[in-house]
Amino acid sequence: MSDIDAIPEFKTKSGDGQDVGITNLSAFASGPGIKSMAEVLAIILVAVVIIGGTEILLNVFAVPQYVLPKPSQIGLALISDFHLILPHLGYTLVELLSGFAIGAVVGLVMAAVITQFPFVEKVVTPYILLLVTTPMLALVPLLILRFGFGYTPRIIAVALAAGPMVMINAATGFRRVDPGKIALARSYGASTIQIFWKIRAPMALPMILVGLMIGSIFGLLTAVGAEMVGGGFGLGNRLTSYSSMIQMPQFFAVVLILSILGILIYVLFFLIGKKWASWEA
Repeated sequence: MSDIDAIPEFKTKSGDGQDVGITNLSAFASGPGIKSMAEVLAIILVAVVIIGGTEILLNVFAVPQYVLPKPSQIGLALISDFHLILPHLGYTLVELLSGFAIGAVVGLVMAAVITQFPFVEKVVTPYILLLVTTPMLALVPLLILRFGFGYTPRIIAVALAAGPMVMINAATGFRRVDPGKIALARSYGASTIQIFWKIRAPMALPMILVGLMIGSIFGLLTAVGAEMVGGGFGLGNRLTSYSSMIQMPQFFAVVLILSILGILIYVLFFLIGKKWASWEA
């Protein structure tokens, strides 16, 4: 089996030659990750060198704040303006959680259906490919014209971005089941539903979690992009507003918040995978 076709694993024990991948966030998780205080200090040292070096270089070359602010200016803006950014963070999280929940549920249901009924897969696949290859941000202006500038168009855009990612990965997981296990279950009289819940679903859990992880990150990007297109609230709106007023420290403070959100999503699903899908290791 090639590396592309290999089923992602949530490892709980270290092994020789283990790689860092999308489902092995070894820099943040125990076990295959940080093993000593020296590694922690090395990570901190690299961060200090990068941030401090950037600060020094920007000072030496006298780079204007409106071109690229210093890390100290970004940190100060994050602290001083956080009370102004916080409500917009809440708006973005509402859009992300609502749209992701809808897209994930629909994606999981569709994955279960198409893997059980091949005819449905043949009918649905072209439309799923259309959703995957179409930038959801291109539909946001149309959704705004139909539903206005509130939450609705953004939630729909997030759901359309996250759903196909969840469905594709979940369907892949449902298919990658040892036929021998299914044949054994059928020999004991297990029904199709019992096979799905007792064999397919547990075996597909690692791929489902990968799909949820990717779908949530795509949903976050889509939510921010939709906020930048139209509307008066959300972190994406803050990015547009700060850039138009050339408030670059505040702009990069919002970018930093979005980066932290993405990392938290990544770590969350990795830890869930370690707890609920580590049996695969």
